[in-house]
Amino acid sequence: MRGAWRWLREWLTAKDRGNARLLILGVVALTIAQVIVQMRFNTWNRDFFNALDKRDSGAFRQQIMVFLMLAAASMAAAVYQLYLKQLLQLGWREWLTRRFSEGWLHDGRQYQLEAGAAEADNPDQRIAEDVRVATELAIEFTVGLLISASMLVAFVGILWSLSGPLDIVLAGYNVHVAGYMVWAAVLYACIGSGLTWLVGRPMVGLNVRRTTAEADFRFGLTRAREGGESIALIRGEADERRGLTLLFGEVRDAVRNLMRSQRNLMWLTSAYGTLAMIFPTVVAAPAYFAGAMTLGGLMQVGAAFGQVQAALNWFVDSFPRIAEWRSAVSRLVAFQDALDDLEAVATDPTQPTIVMEELAADAPHRLELDALEIAFIDGTTVIADAFAVIEPGERVLIKGESGTGKSTLFRAIGGLWPWGGGRIVTPPRTDMAFLPQRPYLPLGTLAGTLCYPASPDDFEPQAKVDALTQVGLGHLTERLAEDQRWDRVLSLGEQQRLAFARLLLQKPAWIFLDEATAALDEPNQDAMMTLLTEALPNSAIVSIGHRPGLEAFHTRTLTLEKREGGARFRRAAPRVVSDRTKRRRARVATASLSV
Repeated sequence: MRGAWRWLREWLTAKDRGNARLLILGVVALTIAQVIVQMRFNTWNRDFFNALDKRDSGAFRQQIMVFLMLAAASMAAAVYQLYLKQLLQLGWREWLTRRFSEGWLHDGRQYQLEAGAAEADNPDQRIAEDVRVATELAIEFTVGLLISASMLVAFVGILWSLSGPLDIVLAGYNVHVAGYMVWAAVLYACIGSGLTWLVGRPMVGLNVRRTTAEADFRFGLTRAREGGESIALIRGEADERRGLTLLFGEVRDAVRNLMRSQRNLMWLTSAYGTLAMIFPTVVAAPAYFAGAMTLGGLMQVGAAFGQVQAALNWFVDSFPRIAEWRSAVSRLVAFQDALDDLEAVATDPTQPTIVMEELAADAPHRLELDALEIAFIDGTTVIADAFAVIEPGERVLIKGESGTGKSTLFRAIGGLWPWGGGRIVTPPRTDMAFLPQRPYLPLGTLAGTLCYPASPDDFEPQAKVDALTQVGLGHLTERLAEDQRWDRVLSLGEQQRLAFARLLLQKPAWIFLDEATAALDEPNQDAMMTLLTEALPNSAIVSIGHRPGLEAFHTRTLTLEKREGGARFRRAAPRVVSDRTKRRRARVATASLSV
């Protein structure tokens, strides 16, 4: 409840809340209108049955006309209340989805969650499904409670006045019970609510388990679809089927347990609802048979009792969906806590984290590693006492055997890896470009993929054509407007060359490459590096890699060596480019690029 109230309060006070407050006022007004109509229906119930009892055809026809007007008013209020309620649900869901998406896709939080920095599995499922359930059911329950409370206030007085007193003898004492039908309704509802809570209490935990199992199963299916080519090549279908069978087994067990709990609750609610059909008539029958109540009065009492009982039975009727709502909200609260924990680590000066210092645009730029220590999430130090300064325009290669933390250093420079200590001074983030081993290709047109994260409108059409042609992807220039899954259409080597084309378009002052040519053969690797160094002669290049031939395109090498307590840099002397390397670069520059 605290989590849901927090999100509702923030939404209603946010600048981007839209017309949420007006929608709430509209829902409340239409709810009151419905209650007024139902009160008038209760009076009509008495008059209609009295007209039947007296065989008064004129009064009967009049009550038919009254019914039609009341029915029209009731339908109009119900239809527009539903419409405004749905608009309210959609608006809150949209706002909360945007809020969680911004918290998740922010400063590398999505990567840090995947790296195990906090407990929040399947964040995509939580944003897509749990937000929907949490917002829709919360508003559904709120409107339902508002209707129930209004009906209770409106009809409890009617029932009190209609039911009259009841005199009973208990232990030799005469007890006078005023408004006994009201107390009968309250007692009936309290017994039902208490039994419902006792029987249905396990459903909350079972719903959480089912939701988690469903999310894991959907994630397994998504991974199988995304890795379809690799699975087919290594004939891994049987193993994938076994994995999916195990995942669905968790879904099956969770659903079965939930079904058993729902079955037990259904026995109770079915008996409770069936008895409610006759309970008010049985309780009021003595007064009717004694002549103290007309048939119309009996019908009116029964209808009023039904409204009071329905209002008091809101908990009984809503319990299964309350359990579903609580499971969704609990997953969202855990997700929110995970994001808050990451934010606290990033902003708390007492936490042992890497200090990121971004230089101003008008300050002299450099990349500096100052007493840098990089640790894994479990506290194990992977790099210790790293000192380095890289100036604008330098070409630096970072090497080291597997496990020395090269890629982790790459992530730390990019601001994704806060765990450790020391300081990293970076140029302005807008001047930096990072090329991982597998480039990210977003959904959309080839032009959008080429220019990502900038807009295709930021570049001239010929510039995009030239960039593709320079990296050997000229055959794609006619497909710039084509919308495809380009990560499936292009080979990994083509994807890496497309990433180099991005650099040619965006011309960053600082370029960071992490095995960015791993899928290219040596001639194409040399061609890409030569193109990069000649097209962007003033850009600094920091490369992570160990493939032969990379040294020829860098003027300095930093080597990470494994040592006890964490890897450390072993500096190499500045590289002198030999005549042989110069001739090799010249040959590559004039050679045609193979596809």
